[in-house]
Amino acid sequence: MSQIPRWLVGLVLSSVMVGPYGAAAIAQDDELSAQQVLTSIERGRRFLLSQQANDGAWRVDGSQQYEIGVTSLVLLALINSGMTADDPEIAKGLTYLRNIREPDPDFTYDISLMLMALSAARDGGRDVLRMEKLVAKLERSQTRDGTNRGSWGYTVSGKFAAGWTGDRSNAQYAILGLHAASEAGLEVDRTAIERARQHWIDSQNLDGGWDYVNNAGQRQPSTGSMTVAGIASLAITNAMLRDPKQDETPDGEPICCGALPEDESLEKAVEWLARHFTVGRNPGPVASGEHVLYYLYGLERAGRLSARRFFGQHDWYRRGAKYLVGTQRRSNGQWVGFGKMEKKPVIGTSLALLFLSKGLAPVLIQKGMFGEANGLQAVQSKNWTRHRWDIRHLTEQIAGRPMWPKLLTWQVLNLNQAVANNSVASVRQAPVLYLSAEESHEFTEAEAALLRTYVDQGGFILGVANCPENSDNAFEDSFRDLVAKMYPMGDASLEPLTEDHLIWRSEFLIKPGDFELFGADLGCRTPIVFSRTDLSCLWDKMSRVEPQGRSKKLSRKIDQAFQMGVNIVAYATGREPPNKLEADTDDLADGQQDKIERGLLQIAKLKHGGGWDVAPQALRNLLMGLNRVVGQAATTKTRPIEPANGNLFKYPLVYMHGRNGFNFSEAEITQLREHLQRGGVLFADSCCGSDAFDASFRELVKELFPKESMKRIPISHELFTEKTFYDIRRVRRRVPGLPRADRPVNVAIEPVEPFLEGVVVDGRLAVIYSKYDISCALQRQVTVACPGYIPEDALRIGINVVMHALLQDPTSISGDK
Repeated sequence: MSQIPRWLVGLVLSSVMVGPYGAAAIAQDDELSAQQVLTSIERGRRFLLSQQANDGAWRVDGSQQYEIGVTSLVLLALINSGMTADDPEIAKGLTYLRNIREPDPDFTYDISLMLMALSAARDGGRDVLRMEKLVAKLERSQTRDGTNRGSWGYTVSGKFAAGWTGDRSNAQYAILGLHAASEAGLEVDRTAIERARQHWIDSQNLDGGWDYVNNAGQRQPSTGSMTVAGIASLAITNAMLRDPKQDETPDGEPICCGALPEDESLEKAVEWLARHFTVGRNPGPVASGEHVLYYLYGLERAGRLSARRFFGQHDWYRRGAKYLVGTQRRSNGQWVGFGKMEKKPVIGTSLALLFLSKGLAPVLIQKGMFGEANGLQAVQSKNWTRHRWDIRHLTEQIAGRPMWPKLLTWQVLNLNQAVANNSVASVRQAPVLYLSAEESHEFTEAEAALLRTYVDQGGFILGVANCPENSDNAFEDSFRDLVAKMYPMGDASLEPLTEDHLIWRSEFLIKPGDFELFGADLGCRTPIVFSRTDLSCLWDKMSRVEPQGRSKKLSRKIDQAFQMGVNIVAYATGREPPNKLEADTDDLADGQQDKIERGLLQIAKLKHGGGWDVAPQALRNLLMGLNRVVGQAATTKTRPIEPANGNLFKYPLVYMHGRNGFNFSEAEITQLREHLQRGGVLFADSCCGSDAFDASFRELVKELFPKESMKRIPISHELFTEKTFYDIRRVRRRVPGLPRADRPVNVAIEPVEPFLEGVVVDGRLAVIYSKYDISCALQRQVTVACPGYIPEDALRIGINVVMHALLQDPTSISGDK
């Protein structure tokens, strides 16, 4: 059976992971941890697997009445929690579905869930014909007239609930099924989607929510379960109803700068949910315990598909996950809800598992909302969202590509709210922050300070000018001003990206002249990039199914823009986006201090001319990780120091990294040598495997200890074992292929033995060195071609080095050079 996938486990492997590397790192909401969520997912998954029948199906109380829908729901939950069509249990369930014969499935729920399960399985296209027939059933059975026009009833044949012309529950699942089919590349009747969208608009209550059904023209109070259904349905149908005729001119040029889109119904619904938000009940004027798991699965879709982390001040995933982890039955891993169906453990557990696993999907990009504030929940200007679905389409197209997680999401970040709460954690929810606009915008000093901290902690900012031909570079000027405010000392400025920059070939090979890109270099990489080309417009026009009548010229432009987007995000993330429940780091601390804090370990950071501070937060993050292990043992205020400074002897451990060549003076070498001979330890690594730094460091070691040589520390050494702390005899390291300027970067993450070298002085390791990157990984600033350890393992290696340096007994060392 498959294990929980990398996109779920990614950064949640160790109880000591902190900051951007947090595994069981403590989340803000009452200490809910990602490890707790993963454990809950695994227990729920084991329960569902234990309930599978010999024929591959899942049933409720042994009944065959709903077995198609129940089996599809369970398969959907298991696949989204990490299993694949290659797992025997999934294969067996899919075989059961494939053996269904006409006239089944007949129920709308069954058809829709079956479409969703087959689409999620992505089983080599073998289900295309079957899915086309299911789509046709839904299209034919849609209600065409009356008060429920655009909705769906319970069955295609009408044999059940005769005269029932539709309700919002069947309607939302039909839309979900058609959307899944579209995501799998099938064509869906545009007219059916138009009717569905109009149904939700027409049936919306005045307060912004929805009730269950139009019953003889009588409206009932809005409920949470139907309102989240409406939010998700509008988000889906809006995206599916692009008019290709409005995308291009007669000569195939993209039309980018028409009227800004509005969606009053969606915004009113979001406001309703913000006012009535809860997780332990199905919200409404009188909150009900009925259908709470059904509501929570709808809440996950509403939040993810509308790209919102918050409804009002409520972090929907953290709140919902905490509730579900707390209500899971410890004896068998199942969830039991309230109501006719979800009180059945197989159904209740599937709904809970879908919320936890899909909601934990990594947020790849946050789209910055900025402008004049109207309270904290709204921004009056629509300047920030000139192209509404740009980042949604880019994220959806990246998800599931080779070497990428199969499920990714995006969301909107309200910069006004983040600044008001002084919350860099909210910005750090995604590794990429996207800022785009047509008109100018004056970013405040507070916004600049927050974004400076975000970049310092490993974040990446992408700016795109919308409609630059119309705005006379208005937003570019604003973005350049933002960078200047972030770095008032001139540490960074936007310059054209050179032809040899990695971003041009991080996944696709792109000609630098095809796009106007600028970047600001800082430390390990280029963490701020700006595009004068309106990539946003072209991403907004992307579609999984090519619209009929689209010109080849426009299609080529869209493909090129997509490839550029993939390259930028691959460069920014290393294809390793974090999950939602990683802990937040504290604000940056001032490292300038001479006095050693009583009772606390302090590590000095050695200054030199080879880029001594290219990863300014690496050491701090390492020390925070150490504190998670042993309690408050180390101060996170790091002390930069020159090798000849007399204070050097106060620090038992000295840390050093860089990207360029360097030289030490004779006085600096003499004092550093004396410190190491007295019992000090030097821990160093070459940022992103820099050859220049590596050569200089090896020369430094020769000058420090002419009679000694730096040797590989054997894997049997206690430094790599649990005797020190972690067993790190197998770790994961990014191994780029041979560099070729004419080919995309070829990178593999491989399990390897850690490669550390050392120098022994008086029977102990006085120098511990990694020629592969540790520091940029600790700061999460690695790029796809950075030869070094992934962040989780970089932290483990660092913790073991610190622990061994402080506790080591005299020992001998031998090994490979």
